[in-house]
Amino acid sequence: MPDIFETPQGRRIAYERTKGDGPGVIFLGGFKSDMEGTKAVHLEDWARRTGRAFLRFDYSGHGQSSGAFEDGCIGEWFADARAAIEALTEGPQILVGSSMGGWIALLCVRAMPEHIAGLVTIAAAPNFTEDSMWAGFSEAQRAELIETGRVSLPSEYGEPYVITRKLIEEGRDNLVLRESLEIDVPVRFLQGTSDEDVETAVAMRVLEHCEGRDLRLVLVKGADHRFSTPDCLELIEGAIEEVIARGASA
Repeated sequence: MPDIFETPQGRRIAYERTKGDGPGVIFLGGFKSDMEGTKAVHLEDWARRTGRAFLRFDYSGHGQSSGAFEDGCIGEWFADARAAIEALTEGPQILVGSSMGGWIALLCVRAMPEHIAGLVTIAAAPNFTEDSMWAGFSEAQRAELIETGRVSLPSEYGEPYVITRKLIEEGRDNLVLRESLEIDVPVRFLQGTSDEDVETAVAMRVLEHCEGRDLRLVLVKGADHRFSTPDCLELIEGAIEEVIARGASA
């Protein structure tokens, strides 16, 4: 059973923590995913092998944490991540953000830079509620969302996603690609060219909007959104290790 901590907002967050050397690594999962996913579990194994502190957790409404998924939104999940960083870690951390977790990671970098030692994103999807979902809705879907407060979208990962008006409207308060974002730590953005959920153009936009001394985008030809093949998992490990090494030599 995972451990539980309560956020300042009263949400109960399930987490698994591995003790080890700093800077610690925190995995930030994607939209409607949980901490039992392939990448999260693989990185925990990597952390144990290498003696690195590691944290994985479920946002509220995800996995084993409290709340209903449909009641959540980007700002609340960001607040969960911020609370986890502040309550469960010591010293600056390496954030590893997958898909929506990449958006959450960028929000953390902007809000609490003193807690961040480095950043690795995997198919980062900042602003997806606005630039992908809302922008891609038909007029009928937009009308349904406004009138009923929700609309269902098909998902190849299981049951349809229920997208709420709250998710869309609150997401607009947390956009990160509308102005330059300063990141003064090593960053590695990983992106597959066969990703059908996050296009390569999104990765380019993220790179263009971020400013820093050590930012690199790695494109992997043929990799999909899951980015979970043995080769991709090895690339994630390598990116984390490079960020740690570059941070130590800065």
